[in-house]
Amino acid sequence: MAVKELWLVRHGESVGNVAATRAEIEGLEVIPLDARDADVPLSDTGREQSAALGEWLSDRRATIDAYWASPYLRARETLTLALDASGGETTVLVDERLRDRELGILDLLTRAGVARRHPDEMARRKHLGKFYHRPPGGESWADVALRLRSFLRDALGGPGESVMMVAHDAVVMLLLYVLLPLREEELLAFAGDHTVLNASVTHLVRGDAGWELVEFSGVAHLQREGADVTAHPGSPDVEPA
Repeated sequence: MAVKELWLVRHGESVGNVAATRAEIEGLEVIPLDARDADVPLSDTGREQSAALGEWLSDRRATIDAYWASPYLRARETLTLALDASGGETTVLVDERLRDRELGILDLLTRAGVARRHPDEMARRKHLGKFYHRPPGGESWADVALRLRSFLRDALGGPGESVMMVAHDAVVMLLLYVLLPLREEELLAFAGDHTVLNASVTHLVRGDAGWELVEFSGVAHLQREGADVTAHPGSPDVEPA
C-alpha cells in the first residue's frame, strides 16, 4: 500500500537551538555545547511544544498509519512525548537517513566563528552556493537530498497510506525539494522566505499529478495549547555577503 499523505514535523526546541541562538546574539565564535549533535535533548520549551503536538495528534491517531523518526535524541523525544500526550503507544521506525545535516569542521561554530576561523570556506561556499557547498567532513544540501531519495524509495511503499515523520528543518526542506519536486533555485528562494518552526507540521498529499504541498510549517496547535512558537535556525550555517 503506497503512502499518499505525509505529515513532516520538525523536532521541538532543543537545548542546542537555545545555545546557538544565544551564541549568535553574544557574538561568540563557538556554541557552548558539550553533547554531540545526535545526543542533544529538548529544552523545557521543546517538551511543552511536543506535548502540544500530542494534543494535535490525538485527533489524528486513527488516520496515521506509521511513524518515522530521525535517530537524533531531540527528534525521538519529540515523537515520544507527542505520542504519550495523544494517549497511546505505537511502533516508531527510526532511520539514520532522516538525521540532521552534518556540518563537519563548521560544527558548533557560529557565523562569526566560521568567518574568523575558516574564511576560505566562506569564499568556497559563496562560489559553490548553499546547495552544493560541502564543508570538509560534512554534507551539502545535495548530499542530504541523495540520502532522502534513498529513504523515500523504502518508506513510500508503506506501511499504510498516511505517515508522520519527525526530523529536522533541513530534512523537511529537502523532502519538499525531492517530492514536489523543486529546482535548486526554487528551493533556495523558498528557504530564504520560509522557516521550518520548531514542532511545526508540514502536510503533503499525493494525487494523480504527484505530490502537493497543503500546509507548510503549521503551528496552530502550539498557539491553541499556549506553547511558545520558536524559530531557531537548525544549524549555524554561514551566509556569506
